Amino acid sequence: MEKQDHFKRLLELLRQEKDEDLKQFLAQVRQQPLPERVEQGFAWYPLQVVNTGFALGEKAFVVVERTTRFNEPHQLRAGQTVNFFTRAEHADQPEKQGIINYVERNRMKIVLHSRDVPDWINMGHLGVEQLFDERSYAEMETAIKLVTSAKGDRTAELRDILLGLRQPAFEPAPPFDDEAAGWVSSLNTSQQQAVANILSARDVAVVHGPPGTGKTTTLVAAIRLLCRREHQVLVTAPSNTAADLLTERLAGAGLSVVRVGNVSRVDEHVMSHTLDAILARHPESKNIKKVRIEAAECRRQAGRFKRTFGYEERREREHLRQQAKELDAWATTLEHRLTDEVLEGAQAITCTLVGANHPVLQRRRFRTCVIDEAAQALEPATWIPILKSSKVVLAGDPFQLPPTVKSMEAMRGGLGHTLIERCLQLFPHSVDLLNVQYRMHRAIMGFSNKYFYDGALQAHGDVRERRLLVMEEGGEVAVFFDPVVFIDTAGTGFEEKTKTSKGKHGSKYNPDEALLLREHLLKLLEKFAPDQRPSIGILSPYREQVNVLEDTLRDDPELAPLLAGGKQQQTPGSISVQTIDGFQGQERDVIYLSLVRSNAKNDIGFLSDYRRMNVAMTRARMLLVVIGDSATIGNNAFYAEFLEYCAGEGLYQSAWEYMR
Repeated sequence: MEKQDHFKRLLELLRQEKDEDLKQFLAQVRQQPLPERVEQGFAWYPLQVVNTGFALGEKAFVVVERTTRFNEPHQLRAGQTVNFFTRAEHADQPEKQGIINYVERNRMKIVLHSRDVPDWINMGHLGVEQLFDERSYAEMETAIKLVTSAKGDRTAELRDILLGLRQPAFEPAPPFDDEAAGWVSSLNTSQQQAVANILSARDVAVVHGPPGTGKTTTLVAAIRLLCRREHQVLVTAPSNTAADLLTERLAGAGLSVVRVGNVSRVDEHVMSHTLDAILARHPESKNIKKVRIEAAECRRQAGRFKRTFGYEERREREHLRQQAKELDAWATTLEHRLTDEVLEGAQAITCTLVGANHPVLQRRRFRTCVIDEAAQALEPATWIPILKSSKVVLAGDPFQLPPTVKSMEAMRGGLGHTLIERCLQLFPHSVDLLNVQYRMHRAIMGFSNKYFYDGALQAHGDVRERRLLVMEEGGEVAVFFDPVVFIDTAGTGFEEKTKTSKGKHGSKYNPDEALLLREHLLKLLEKFAPDQRPSIGILSPYREQVNVLEDTLRDDPELAPLLAGGKQQQTPGSISVQTIDGFQGQERDVIYLSLVRSNAKNDIGFLSDYRRMNVAMTRARMLLVVIGDSATIGNNAFYAEFLEYCAGEGLYQSAWEYMR
């Protein structure tokens, strides 16, 4: 009864989340006129088609690109459901739905929910707009129902273990042979123990990886070893970005990897490993494409309007339709055979959690599934890959970014409580904590280590005392920068503002704080020769503050050329400006964090999400600069402790020092 109640409640929470998500979507997107949707980044219009073709599963695709608003930020991402439409007059059925396969700057590939591209693609007035994502909710709901009804099988056993009704079992860890020992020789003791437990676990293994502790490195080593014992490993993550990273890292380790589903990164390192790209390289793919084109042409001819339409015309139309049907069936048979061949030859299949139920994977079973970033995954989504597996490896950090939950009612009901968090509570002695971090100076690590990890982490010797230095001519050190700096804006009048749109309250921003950050940044950069400048990340929890910061930096002729256009640009002095969520998984030599909040009510709002703050405070390698108002945040216990830490372990400054 206990398990029935748990999953019944989970379905209700999922319904609440879906209702709230739809409500917000209608208010923000669908109820707005097209120009407003374009302005807010929920639509691209106008567009032009640059390519068309056929994707997996009897589906056509189009590649479109913007003809205006080049490089403007937007909300469209890989995996989203969209509407491809035309506003041209006299267009028959002027809308086609599809899924974004990838987005690259001003270009987008959309896999349509139809066998053919629409006839109106050459009529102009084309656009793409975001639709509500019903599919993800349907997949999660189906998964929960299947888990609930499981009896006497492996799913039922895993369900009982993950609900705490049984303890996970482990077999004696097999000794590493010479080859395996070589693979793990570079890992530290805690990482090696985690790999050993992943191999010896019969049911569930949990890896807790705090910032900079090499969680992905550990998983890659474990997956390499699993692939020697098992035919194939399913490797998943909540987001396309995380799945892409795993794909790249596993391929770099020499494994045969197939990425199934949509991708957030379109560089060759990832795209070449996608199922579509692998099939496209196969000699047989040309024949399949040719057959698909012939079938489409038969359908087009069968659908042509004729002024006179008698017995012979009807016979011809039926013949063309039957011919198209037979050609499609032939192409599908060839495609299935090739797909099975490619998937069967892969050592690792990577995808998102929802992508684990992709049609090409529906009949496949796996001995082990690995779920990375499990602390960012809603429990219903986590069950999708588990249903296909006999053993699960959960990896993540419950003290970093939580899953996104839009419904406060669902959040209060526990929808934000993840499977990996439950495992940490139910069987903490079976969890492997990675305890050596390789990213940041000990002082940058110190506050998070104490507050979130009970002081269990230690900085590796290579980074423990690594500081940002300025070198004089001759190679001698001229200036040390304190690794942690807090710049206090209390008493300066730098009050927060709220962006409003048509009477609706929006994101917070603080333009004076942005100007102060720019001033500090200029003073820092003037200490370095151009080729010695550190890489820099500028973060804020508020989207509007990110926009203000970007505009503020662009207004300065010295800083504007340094603004990085993408995540991979880390040239000397390059500057990335992003939200905290958008920066997850990245790091820079220097991180600036703009807290924004400054008001008489001591209202900190979004800043009360300490896990998000933990992410922001642990991105820096050598210098962390936090700018905020102590009068607003200081009454909160978390920030009071952080301010005290900065005063004792770092540099605590007043904003007045930069306003003279």
